[in-house]
This record gives sequence, structure tokens and C-alpha cells, in this order.
Amino acid sequence: MSRVRSLIAGLALLVAGVTPLHAVQPDEVLADPAQEARARTLSKELRCMVCQNQSIDDSDAPLAKDLRLLVRERIRAGDDDRAVLDFLVARYGEFVLLRPTWHGANAILWTAPFLILIGGGLAIWLRARGRRAAPEPVSALSAEERRKFDALMCKPDDSITNV
Repeated sequence: MSRVRSLIAGLALLVAGVTPLHAVQPDEVLADPAQEARARTLSKELRCMVCQNQSIDDSDAPLAKDLRLLVRERIRAGDDDRAVLDFLVARYGEFVLLRPTWHGANAILWTAPFLILIGGGLAIWLRARGRRAAPEPVSALSAEERRKFDALMCKPDDSITNV
């Protein structure tokens, strides 16, 4: 009998470990199921400012609870989803969104690494292409240049003879 209990307890722990646990407390749940579903959907899109890599729906942090309550309060007040998100972004900044919007500085931040990589590759390619070009052939000395060169080469160097 104790083996059966141990097996059932082990299975219960396994199921509890596999199923996602949410931090929403029973006292936070809205009476209207449609509003609660909207609140849960919005909570999954908002970042916990304490945990930073969890949604407020999954976080047990006190600030996450405050944000969940604020979301539900705005929904009860009649705000649509966009208005709730806009309110929270205005209050906490765009960092509160788990998926930031694609505009302005965010677009630059997302594209800059790729632009730098492409620019670096282009610079390396142009540099390598420039090195591959054959050097220009050196032209032969004219008769006048050859005479000057021979004169310089045959002229005795005073600094060597005085030593």
C-alpha cells in the first residue's frame, strides 16, 4: 500500500513540475471570465520589473502582483487592451513590454548589429579586393635619369673616405 502512495505522490510531483504555474492569486481573479481572460492575456505580455525575464503572470514578486491588479483595475474601468498597454508604457516605459514595439530607437537597436556586420564584411571585401590588384609595373629609367643615377652611384662618399 505504501508503494502505491509513493507512486501517486511521485506522479503528483511530476505533474506539478510539468504544468505551468501561474502567480495569479484567487483574490486577484475577476468575476467576469471574459475580462479575466483579457487580463491573463495582457499579463503574459508584460515584463516583471523585478524578475525582468518573466511575465507578470508568472512572477511572484510584489511589484508583479501590483501590476496584475492595475491591469485588472484598468479592464474593470472599461479600457481596451491597447489602452491598458499604453497606460503601463506611459507609466513604466517600454521596458515593461516583453515584446517591444518596432519603431524609432528600437528599430535602430535591432538593426544596428546587422548593419555593422554587413559594413564590416563590405570593408574586408573591399580591402581584400584592393590587395589582389597587381601593382603597376615600374617603367625603365629615361636616359637622363640613368645618367643622374650613374653619377650618384660613382660619386665618392666623403663620409666614408674620411674615416
